[in-house]
Amino acid sequence: MISGHVSSTPTTDRAAEPLPHEHGELTVLLVEDDDGDALIFEDLLAQAKPWATLVRAGSLAQAESLLRSSVDCVILDLGLPDAAGLDALHRVSRRVEDVPIIVLTGDIDDRRGVDAVAAGAQDYLVKGEVDPPTLRRAIRYGIERCRAESSERKLHDAEIHAQESARLERGLLPRPLITDARVKVRTGSRPGRARTLLGGDFFDIIETADGTLQAVIGDVSGHGPDEAALGVCLRVAWRALMLSGADPADALAGIEEVLVHERMDPDQFATVASVCIPAERDRVNLLVAGHPPPVLLSPDRDPLVLPVRTGPPLGVLPGTAQQATHAELPDAWSLLLYTDGVIEGHADGGGARLGQDRFVDLVGETYAQVGDDALLARMIARVEAHNGGPLTDDVAALLVGVDGR
Repeated sequence: MISGHVSSTPTTDRAAEPLPHEHGELTVLLVEDDDGDALIFEDLLAQAKPWATLVRAGSLAQAESLLRSSVDCVILDLGLPDAAGLDALHRVSRRVEDVPIIVLTGDIDDRRGVDAVAAGAQDYLVKGEVDPPTLRRAIRYGIERCRAESSERKLHDAEIHAQESARLERGLLPRPLITDARVKVRTGSRPGRARTLLGGDFFDIIETADGTLQAVIGDVSGHGPDEAALGVCLRVAWRALMLSGADPADALAGIEEVLVHERMDPDQFATVASVCIPAERDRVNLLVAGHPPPVLLSPDRDPLVLPVRTGPPLGVLPGTAQQATHAELPDAWSLLLYTDGVIEGHADGGGARLGQDRFVDLVGETYAQVGDDALLARMIARVEAHNGGPLTDDVAALLVGVDGR
């Protein structure tokens, strides 16, 4: 029979305090095979929580089917015909998330109840020692404890997520490896509003032993940790190839091979722009695989989108040779590499895209106002202002230049 108190909850009655679902329906699932105990429990619940709805299952199999619907609390007998002891608790726990489970036990020594709480139940009731105030408190505390545990798990997950994001960001956005004092490098990035984790945007820039500047920027299709991890793989592979003396075209072929072998989706691809600037700093060689072309900035001329031969994105037609383009550089110049997140935002909060032409005009105006030092931060801020808020897609940008030769 069921009546009495619960030894694992405080004995002070707090019936006057507001309760969860005080002014709304509360659904309690009772998993109890004994008809007599079930009737007594139904009467106790009617006195403890008259607004509650009791749903009964006579076996664990029946309970598992009922758990597909919305349930606010589960009262579980540990002595069922088709499950005994903690096995019943484990099976119910796998079926529900953030729903408190209060176990019923006939053991007067409370041992099974204590074991159940240690295994994940929010509380336990000893048959023969339950009354309406005790049941009321057990359900209340079970719901509150479950909420607290859920909040703690979410906080822990958020902390882990933030740590993973920081590690991925360090891999995607490395420190430039430059020794030439004439060269100025500035970088900028912003995650899209739908995520706190960066997507697959990546960039890198190094100076090789002969003084050549090698830079790359890329964007892996899709969003999420898998895409970010793949972006890290591609960037690290590119840097390793460049430092080993590989030709830029061979490096792109190499990272395409990495992409094809490492991608989770056979349709996944990456757009990439690669620039090579010799030690004289008077020209640039470009390789562009489906990526927005770089923009050339100079104090004495309008911004110029460098004409390029654009090949297919890496991974779309594996093995396709990328065609190089060459351009002369003025005495003082800056080269802006960016991902398409900045041009795919909306214009003036409307439905139309900002587009490359308006973006280049915006870059030119901003460059004339603030120069190189604050260009990237101001540029991203202005693009977001045109968009009417944070951009949907991730943004990465790399600005490299010299004040004069």
